Amino acid sequence: MIVPVTVVTVPADDVELGADRLMQAGAFAVEERSTAPGIVELWAVLADRDASVRARLGVIPPTWSLRVESVDTVYADTWREHVAPVRVAPDLVLRPAWLPSLDEDGVTEVALEPGATFGLGDHPTTRLCAAAVWRMRPVLVEVLDVGAGSGVLAIVAVLAGARHATAIDIAEVSPAVVADNATRNGVGERVVAGTTPLAEIDGTFDLVVANILAPELVVLAPELRRVTAADGTLVVSGLLVGRYDHVVRALAPMNLLHSDELDGWAALEFRH
Repeated sequence: MIVPVTVVTVPADDVELGADRLMQAGAFAVEERSTAPGIVELWAVLADRDASVRARLGVIPPTWSLRVESVDTVYADTWREHVAPVRVAPDLVLRPAWLPSLDEDGVTEVALEPGATFGLGDHPTTRLCAAAVWRMRPVLVEVLDVGAGSGVLAIVAVLAGARHATAIDIAEVSPAVVADNATRNGVGERVVAGTTPLAEIDGTFDLVVANILAPELVVLAPELRRVTAADGTLVVSGLLVGRYDHVVRALAPMNLLHSDELDGWAALEFRH
């Protein structure tokens, strides 16, 4: 089977930023190939193999270029051999579903099969958001996961005590993957997934989590404020450390209460 592979060409100084952008867009792994002095190609199989890939990647700098190559899945899926469980907290582990359980007493494991979505759990933004949600235990009543991908954050929220979680994503493949993962982790009846745009989501939620890139956070800021309950919490990530002031301004007058950083990425917590 032939699958499309995204190739982003960047200056050598932008390799880390480019790789992070691809991971945040849904890549399971990124391969670096030097093609000329000072120039590097970043090869990645993105989670969504449709137009939403480019939407997730966002606007790229003018010094970057993007193309799509076709490769055989024998090579495209080799990333599965190199992943490992991720410990988000002493008592919370995100585990690829094809790996055996760690079977540690007192530790909650979330088994994930990403399918064609973003959300294996190893990206720093996912780990930051999952840790923030887990830290809030018991999570109150209703949760909204914006940009849900594989549903990892919605599932973590329910395992942390939420009565119900709604998981939305622009990718058409996401709802089925979320449903599969929710069932795998015993919370299938408490997680509902769909592709409903945020602007069409009614009501408010005690906890809203949005792990998407900064440009989308700025655009969605009015809706994120609207769907966060008056006494609720909004957690956002997809933000580079030291480069999120514009997101804080967009979410005003919500107050920034807390921030966490990991491997150059940040997660922020807001309340009205």
